[in-house]
Amino acid sequence: MSEYKGIQYLKNKLISKQARVELRYKYYTMKNRVRDKSKLIPDELRWIQAMLGWCGKAVDSLGDRIVFREFENDNFDMNTIFNMNNPDTLFDSAIISALISACSFIYISAGNDGYPRLQVIDGYNATGIIDPITGLLKEGYAVLERDEYDRPVIEAYFTTGKTQYIYKNREPETYTYNVPYPLLVPIVYRPDAKRPFGHSRITRAEMNIVQSALRTIRRAEVSAEFYSYPQKYALGLAEDAEIDDKWKAAMSAMLTFTKDEDGDLPTVGQFTQQSMTPYVDQLRMFASLFAGESGLTTDDLGFVSDNPSSAEAIKASHENLRLAARKAQRTFGSGFLNAGYLAACVRDDFPYQRRQIYLTKPVWEPIFEPDAAMLSSIGDGAIKINQAVHGYFNKDNLRNLTGIQASEIEVENINTEE
Repeated sequence: MSEYKGIQYLKNKLISKQARVELRYKYYTMKNRVRDKSKLIPDELRWIQAMLGWCGKAVDSLGDRIVFREFENDNFDMNTIFNMNNPDTLFDSAIISALISACSFIYISAGNDGYPRLQVIDGYNATGIIDPITGLLKEGYAVLERDEYDRPVIEAYFTTGKTQYIYKNREPETYTYNVPYPLLVPIVYRPDAKRPFGHSRITRAEMNIVQSALRTIRRAEVSAEFYSYPQKYALGLAEDAEIDDKWKAAMSAMLTFTKDEDGDLPTVGQFTQQSMTPYVDQLRMFASLFAGESGLTTDDLGFVSDNPSSAEAIKASHENLRLAARKAQRTFGSGFLNAGYLAACVRDDFPYQRRQIYLTKPVWEPIFEPDAAMLSSIGDGAIKINQAVHGYFNKDNLRNLTGIQASEIEVENINTEE
């Protein structure tokens, strides 16, 4: 193995990526600010802000459909390791974090009893040098704990078979393990040759569309003030007549004017009440753009159609989302398999080779849960295919289509012949 880059190199690499990760977390949690420098908004209304949860919807709509079930042909008993490490939280946390920051990490350590412990670390707190062949790290760095000022308290530097813990107020500690790779495993979303640590689900285009939609909402809020109180005008005022507070006059429900010295009265009128329709149409346009970018539909973004869709219609309209979920399952499955492989090495204190787990495959729940009509179609199709190829469908592979576990109650065959 080539020489290590060193912990300082990895620290600098992490710092260079943190701003990008933090920005996407702000869009996910709706803490991003509206970048609007318009000079048309009155100073009295600049306090109006807007928030939009489309980026969070894009992440959650995909993440909620990616549900890990188990490992098939689990020769190294990895399922038990994950089941002992709170899998309901572990898998979901790793998937959501990877979708937001492009990559999350599973940190492996040995507990007091020697059994592997698994912990998810987001892309803001960990990085490494990845091996493009196996998807494992050559070396890694992670911040395990921070103080209230976001300064590292506990750091970890991972190399092959060794984990070094660096503390803020005491001497470092080093632990050695009989493993062939560092105990920090990346879980990557949509990696490629140029960006092996993947791409975020929250793209630059989505963030730009959200900013445009936020500006539209903000302008609509400002216009709503004038929609509630239409602007008025007065014609024929004397040249020396002044309105002391023009803003109060614009928002007032009634104005009084006295006759001038010639006994003439001014003409008072009201401008046409402002319509909110252009803002709604513009927001719908941005919703369509965001839906096309993220694989969602405008129904998912709050513009609900009149007619409710069936399960088949929903599945058809989310074809791009289904393809994205399939792609994510392949890459996430490889990461979870790598984490289980190294955890098995820690558990058995033996450096298994990576190629020994080639038979083990990750299994996922169906991306779209079938309704009653789809279950009936699956049943009819399974019967016809089994008539052509006997035993092609059974309760094991039917679960991959239906997501329903077969009953474990044995049913006796009843012989009706006397």
